[in-house]
Amino acid sequence: MKFKIIERELLNPLAEIDTQKIESNPIPKDINTLALIDNTKPNSGLILDNISKKIDYNKLIKIKKPAGAPATKEQINNASPIDLSILALGDCGSCTTWLVLDAIKLEKQGTPTISICTDVFAPYAHQLASSYGATQLKIVEIKHPIAGQSREIIENRSEKVIVQIKKLIN
Repeated sequence: MKFKIIERELLNPLAEIDTQKIESNPIPKDINTLALIDNTKPNSGLILDNISKKIDYNKLIKIKKPAGAPATKEQINNASPIDLSILALGDCGSCTTWLVLDAIKLEKQGTPTISICTDVFAPYAHQLASSYGATQLKIVEIKHPIAGQSREIIENRSEKVIVQIKKLIN
């Protein structure tokens, strides 16, 4: 008899708090390499593309992953060490969970991150990050909902996110 063992990272349902404090890495003012991590939620790619047009960088790395799953070890390694990784989009429970956990993995490897969550799920994202000891994880908010919205609405909402991101960079 053969068994295939798959290791998965799970959120602790007992909400036990990780006592290890995770420091947030500073974002350099001059960004050489920018990574965009797209969890393929509707309109997340459009948000990230709009952001990449308004931030100065020399090299761009784009990574796509499923929303309801963690980034692979290879994807995390490709996004680190980099000057800044921007992750999108947290707009439901599972995608917000994996977005935050991926950002924490990157921060542990020394890569500064900014996670984009809708205003409805941002409080949960902050609570989750805090439970893992990442109280200073950078999370910016975009108005909910994102799915089903027109390109014009998403571009308008992206502009507000870009203002928040530029404040974090400067």
